[in-house]
Amino acid sequence: MCYVNNYLERLRESSLNTYSLLDPHTREEIRDIPDCSDIQMKEAITKSKQAFNKMRALTSEERSNILDRASSIIAENREDFAQTITLESGKPIKFARGEVDRTIQTLKFASIEARKLEGESIRLDAATNGGGRDAYTIYQPIGVVGAITPFNFPLNLVVHKAGPALGVGNTIIVKPAEKTPLSAIKLAEFFEQAGLPDGAYQVVTGDGPRLGKVLIDHPDVQKITFTGSPQVGEHIKSQAGLKKVTLELGSNSALYIDESVHNKVQEIAKKAVNGAFSYNGQVCISTQRIYVHKDVKEEFITSFKMATESLQYGDPREDTTDISGVIDQKSQQRILSWIEEAIHEGAELITGGTMEDNGVKPTVLANVSSRSKVACKEVFGPVVLINTVDSAETALTEMNNSEYGLNAGVFTYDLPQAFNFAHKLEVGQVLVNDLPTLRFDHMPYGGLKSSGYGYEGIKYAMREMVHMKFISMNYTF
Repeated sequence: MCYVNNYLERLRESSLNTYSLLDPHTREEIRDIPDCSDIQMKEAITKSKQAFNKMRALTSEERSNILDRASSIIAENREDFAQTITLESGKPIKFARGEVDRTIQTLKFASIEARKLEGESIRLDAATNGGGRDAYTIYQPIGVVGAITPFNFPLNLVVHKAGPALGVGNTIIVKPAEKTPLSAIKLAEFFEQAGLPDGAYQVVTGDGPRLGKVLIDHPDVQKITFTGSPQVGEHIKSQAGLKKVTLELGSNSALYIDESVHNKVQEIAKKAVNGAFSYNGQVCISTQRIYVHKDVKEEFITSFKMATESLQYGDPREDTTDISGVIDQKSQQRILSWIEEAIHEGAELITGGTMEDNGVKPTVLANVSSRSKVACKEVFGPVVLINTVDSAETALTEMNNSEYGLNAGVFTYDLPQAFNFAHKLEVGQVLVNDLPTLRFDHMPYGGLKSSGYGYEGIKYAMREMVHMKFISMNYTF
């Protein structure tokens, strides 16, 4: 943590205020974090703009090699990074290690795609008087990127923004979640070791709304990439003017289990428990709404309940821990109040529903009203509903009855039905015979409705961080 200490000390030298970083599981203080000033953010933007001259001068091979070396260095320090994630986020260590592994892979993908971003040739002679010209497009970096990242994946979601930005020759300033700044800072150390130019990747800690406004308003910031709530995302989009914007927002991902998979119900139930409760459900594509066909509901609910009750609550540093404290007390109280509301509105409590130390017991509700917050909002906690449906058509209608549209899953052996769901589900990603909690780091990833604007996924994020330039050469002149 020596580098983290040094980085924070440099920030603290110019900061008048600090705030306490708390362990989410124990609520004990970890350390003081600088609450950086607007001036510090502006200074970081100036430094980032200066570093851009160095970044855009690098060849795609050089940028690719830097990202590849950073990936290798993180792999060499895998456990150190995992422990940092667990310390600041309360994520059980086995899931933290998984996040580090994904980060290593994400940077590998960024390294590969940095070499592949290329334009196309255009036949101008297809137009009247267009002959005698060779024409093509190229992609050029845009400059300074401002990234605002959430607490739930404090390393990999930073890399999902930094990897593409650096890969195409931009610079980036990360404003990490106030609750989880350490992983983003530690990442700076490894980018430095990998040979990234000074100032190309910076971290500014502190108040999100205030510092985010500086990024949004500053004329030298060419793009804002944000992961967080729809309310904040809508505000950013309304204030960003002509800046490029990518927004990854909320979800309440739905899953349908069809009667055609009756021989796989127990297996699916176990998978779905993992999809619902990994990292206490604090995942934007957590499986939150499950619709199960009436012919298999009894077996599914029984299997799901048994698997849920086998999950172990405990210290996130222990390998055996599945569930730990949620991110803060405010979240804990909100989650419990939403559970209570659903029960008051007629939902059946299958298991859980109460607090456990600083967490919430994994909670399963059945027959939940579509008006209850646990059904129509994003719980972002260890809560899942299981509602019974009479047909696939009813399931499709219920799944689309949401303001969100990020991921959805369907388990079926009926091929026409699978295609019907794939085409008619109002989401950005449809996972057939997989959970909606599935994400591979190189796939396109973006939502419809209130779930987002623009796309992530390394190659797709890169296309949103460049300018396309058209060039025509008249060789008959």
